[in-house]
Amino acid sequence: MVTGGRLRLGVNIDHVATVRNARGSAWPDPLRAAILAEASGADGITAHLREDRRHIRDADMEALRAGIGIPLNFECAATDEMQAILLRLKPHAACLVPEKREERTTEGGLDVAGDVERLTAYLRPLREAGIRVSMFIGHDARQIEASARIGAAVVELHTGHYSDLLAEGRCDEAEEELAALRRGAAQAAALGLEVHAGHGLTYENVEPVAAIPEVMELNIGHFLVGEAIFRGLGPAIEEMRRRMDVARGRA
Repeated sequence: MVTGGRLRLGVNIDHVATVRNARGSAWPDPLRAAILAEASGADGITAHLREDRRHIRDADMEALRAGIGIPLNFECAATDEMQAILLRLKPHAACLVPEKREERTTEGGLDVAGDVERLTAYLRPLREAGIRVSMFIGHDARQIEASARIGAAVVELHTGHYSDLLAEGRCDEAEEELAALRRGAAQAAALGLEVHAGHGLTYENVEPVAAIPEVMELNIGHFLVGEAIFRGLGPAIEEMRRRMDVARGRA
């Protein structure tokens, strides 16, 4: 697996839809945000079609698939309904995530090791359709090995715990979590998996994750949509891109 090089930035536009849905209107338009993100240096667009459609909706996925010129990463739970939508839309990539209706956001990683047989069968038609499938997991060695075994092309390592520890000022524990993420990234790359990372990343905490040489892509959304309130979406993305490049030694 190739490591190092320019780190890709996937921009998650879910919470543009959250703002839209708060008023039940057509504004702000997630597609417009995705097009602006593309113009501002995003390498891909991520959107999560949840089972309860709390932010992104089916029509948004249709519009994104048709309206952007960079890869679409379709996040979803591993359900029959979502598999059918994926096979119809055929996005560049699908990231399978755990999903609970009562959660505010995705909590923890998928238990791939505990669901190998079902997920192997679930991935097969997606792979045959040319969709690159990613598993959103923690850095546990069993989950990484299982992701390789079921035929996933990518793992996305959950950085939420690292981000929370830093935000709480628990810096020693955050360093331990970062070291575990580094070990997980190295293991995944050695198994032939492409390594992505994301969840909870901000300007303040992104550089140590971006510096992990095996990580090829970061997916960042909530922070960028929030920062856009103060500086605009384009400048918010450009600053994140700059910090990622500094961490990678490409400034």
